[in-house]
Amino acid sequence: MGQADARVLNEAPPIRDAATIVMVRDTTTRPRVLMGQRGHSAVFMPSKFVFPGGAVDAVDALIPLARPAGPACRTALARHSTLPPEPLLAAATRELWEETGLLLGARDARAGSLVAPRGWRGYLATGHLPDGAALRFVFRAITPPGRPRRFDARFFMAEAERLANDPDDFTRAEDELSHLQWVPLEEARAIDMPFITEVVLAEINAALNGTDQPGVPFFNNTGEISRFERL
Repeated sequence: MGQADARVLNEAPPIRDAATIVMVRDTTTRPRVLMGQRGHSAVFMPSKFVFPGGAVDAVDALIPLARPAGPACRTALARHSTLPPEPLLAAATRELWEETGLLLGARDARAGSLVAPRGWRGYLATGHLPDGAALRFVFRAITPPGRPRRFDARFFMAEAERLANDPDDFTRAEDELSHLQWVPLEEARAIDMPFITEVVLAEINAALNGTDQPGVPFFNNTGEISRFERL
């Protein structure tokens, strides 16, 4: 290996754990998914339409769940992972709250007694805690090498009926995503989105119509060769 190759290897960005949430509504009639547009100056996926999500923060491990995820979800999340399921589920809930202002969770008396860490103050003040039972683990993908940022992203699906506030009220959203909207599933691929988002949409469609395969799809890019697995 030459000096230049060694320098590039040393400068490779770390792979950060991340959680993304795909909110769906009208699943029995005309399914729609919630998407927003990233800023044009964003380092990662600028100007692309994506689902709410982001990196897992250390504080997410401090937030208890109102209800645990189901056994199948927990088992799949634990495979090839050193991170417990709970911070991932909490992070997905927090990112949804921060980026859209939508409240997913269950009322829990413990919320009022917790010392709210940064990023969770407004959420815990509502009296809710993340509801692991409301989230379905549907996809996992690690960003391929050569990108400016790399994530080990877990994608969760949740139904809008589980929201504790108005699914059309985005007034509490922070400014990370613009043009928040519920996009009909059959129209979603016409908008500008990352390739992996297209793949996740296909999996969501299969899950809604009952044609999905057993196991959670996993695009494993930890090595030089990309591998497709099922968890």
